[in-house]
Amino acid sequence: MMDLNMLRQFVVVARLEHLSRAADELRVAQPSLSRTIGRLESELGAPLFDRSGRLRLNETGRLFRGYAERCLGELDAGRRAVAEAVSEGAGSVRLASETFLTLTGPLAAFKREHPDVEVGLHWTPAEEMARRLRAQEIDLCVASQPIHADGLESARLFDEPVGVGTPVGHPLAERAAVSIDELAGQPFVTARPGHWIRRLLDRLFAARGLTPKIVCESDEPSAIAELISAGLGIGLVPAFARRAAVRTAGVWVAVDSPDCRRTVTLYWGADSHLSTAARLMRGTITGWDWGTGEPHA
Repeated sequence: MMDLNMLRQFVVVARLEHLSRAADELRVAQPSLSRTIGRLESELGAPLFDRSGRLRLNETGRLFRGYAERCLGELDAGRRAVAEAVSEGAGSVRLASETFLTLTGPLAAFKREHPDVEVGLHWTPAEEMARRLRAQEIDLCVASQPIHADGLESARLFDEPVGVGTPVGHPLAERAAVSIDELAGQPFVTARPGHWIRRLLDRLFAARGLTPKIVCESDEPSAIAELISAGLGIGLVPAFARRAAVRTAGVWVAVDSPDCRRTVTLYWGADSHLSTAARLMRGTITGWDWGTGEPHA
């Protein structure tokens, strides 16, 4: 008979598409996990994975995964709602983002105002956000690129230009603005594929039939900034980073393109029952004045 443990194990295998890694994450023996998936498929009357070569979720598996994630998400949401009602406490909120540098101001203000709320921060790539919201693994997420998916609600936070960061003394450092064509052939320090900065860079160059010359990929924004300052290359830098508390030695140059911008948006599940803590955080984030770095008056 299908049970919650079976669903949880299936969701992990579906996410990783790898039995041994899933077994390690779940802390179960791989043969036991394989038998659990086999029993689930037998009960459903259909295979959920393509086993020819590498393990892959098939069309039926993708269909069932959505239902399984929503089932587990609703159960977890119910448990949290009951815990909040019984304890009459502040509760908890789970926020996901591609980068938390943008959110340090409102997060600090929220924690000062609601010190008893448990805040969970989850780094999440944009392509995973919609699934995690619908599965209620997270309550809110902030993305620097559009999320095109059904079942989400959103609030635009701010829109800003993205420029080029260069080391001091670089030939472009004295310029007021540069074109994309002038950036062709320059060594770029940037994020890995999937990150909004990398997607923007690839999109800007592809629109002109160009390919950026990438000399370093990193998941750490601070490392990217340091490598640019050290002279290893140039890179796209949002205007917001110029106002960050911790800055590195470098020069920010505007890019002469209306497409070189980012729009930062807050998303949440349209059908989710947000906890009190999640609603409070949503209010803090949407009520933040991103120009002054303070709450709206």
